Amino acid sequence: MISNYRRFLSASITLGAAALVSVASAADTPDVTHAGRSSVYGNLSTNSLEAVSTPDAILSLVKAPDSAAPTAIWTMLEHGERVECLSCIPYVSKMLYAANPKTREISAWWLRRRIFGVFGPGEAYEQTIKAVSDPSKSELSRAYAASALGEFLEGAGIAPVATALVKDSSPVVRLAAANALIRLNHQGPNNELASALSDKDEEVRLAALNGVTHINVFSHVDQVVSMISDASPLVRRRAAQTLGTLKSADSVVGLVALTSADNEPDAGVRAAAVWALGQIADPSAREAVLAAQNDENSGVRDAAAGALFRL
Repeated sequence: MISNYRRFLSASITLGAAALVSVASAADTPDVTHAGRSSVYGNLSTNSLEAVSTPDAILSLVKAPDSAAPTAIWTMLEHGERVECLSCIPYVSKMLYAANPKTREISAWWLRRRIFGVFGPGEAYEQTIKAVSDPSKSELSRAYAASALGEFLEGAGIAPVATALVKDSSPVVRLAAANALIRLNHQGPNNELASALSDKDEEVRLAALNGVTHINVFSHVDQVVSMISDASPLVRRRAAQTLGTLKSADSVVGLVALTSADNEPDAGVRAAAVWALGQIADPSAREAVLAAQNDENSGVRDAAAGALFRL
């Protein structure tokens, strides 16, 4: 019995040592740095991504992007995430202003992984910052520059983007700046996102409202409350939804007013107001939600039925 036990113990030690050697060997394998990407691109070998996107291959596409399929550019840059190609940077930087939004996005994504040649003084990032506020640039160029700063995800882009949001004369640029500021997860050094809630352009106001619930810190909920009186029914609806998401108790009185067809002609806004009251769950709104069950619009009635479960 003792002899059998010793043989079993000896075999276990041997197997354990072999496993440790196997783990150590795997850790020493150069290809381990590609393990995450090879799990995504499971049909490719661990070394093939860089083989597909060599510096020469990238350069051949980005030098003449108009002659290449957009998908070819996207694939090349994505696979070349770790490929260093300093000579590619000026050409990829130009693609920040390409007509295709996906090309602009993947170009910024690839560039933000390049420290040398992108973030130094006078280089790609600084040039993009200057382009946002350059009056000699077209509105599209300024808008694309703002979007690029959002995709770069660098804090230095917050101030120029926020300034463009409140000062640029073009709604196209202001819209791009609003979305870029949201991408940067910031309300602006001087609460520019809150200021954009009163922008004269409907799309900019809607974008700013979208940002209220998508950034980590927003400190002007009172300005969202005022938007339930906006001239645009789309903005009123989105404002009501935003207040419900924020569970803003200060907005209950205004939202109650929106539940009545006598005060609010748009059924979508009434439904959003009823839904928001359910999210806030203030008992004082129960009577208005009960009355909304008799609304002529089925969407409002459905919203009321759901909201009552929370009141």
